[in-house]
Amino acid sequence: MKNTTLSGSAMKRNGFMNFVVAKRTTIVEVISALFILLFVYTAINKFLVLKDLKYVLKNFPLIGSFPQVITWGLPISESIIALLLFIPRTKLSGLYGSLAMLTAFTFYLGYMLVFTPKLPCTCGGMLQKLSWPQHLIFNIFFVFLAIVAIRLYKKQQDTGEITETPLVIFT
Repeated sequence: MKNTTLSGSAMKRNGFMNFVVAKRTTIVEVISALFILLFVYTAINKFLVLKDLKYVLKNFPLIGSFPQVITWGLPISESIIALLLFIPRTKLSGLYGSLAMLTAFTFYLGYMLVFTPKLPCTCGGMLQKLSWPQHLIFNIFFVFLAIVAIRLYKKQQDTGEITETPLVIFT
């Protein structure tokens, strides 16, 4: 039998990985809850100001030609993703939906930063108070969280921690 000793940094890394493995379910649930809060919060804010949102979106590059679709599509999509995240069998679809939506928002924010940094944010509530660069960092952070949650969820499936077959709506 080989006797191996770990250096201090390797032990710390191993300890962190043991923590992640032990808390995988909790981490996925916390990230899902954060996404549910984010999407429900922003959807409600958008539903409350639909007329104003439509007016503001008319002036946005790339999406200004069809503000009606975006005005209704965004809060409905955010609500659907929140619902998918809430239901255990559709959680993985909700995580993929979160990743897709936030990635699209992030690319659009990047575009806005480069070409039209003076336009107002239509997110509503507290998120509206963020500057464009702060908003971009916020979105990148949530894209990272979505990737982490998807990887941990899939690892749970591989190790048999999740026993029910998830209903994957889109991947």
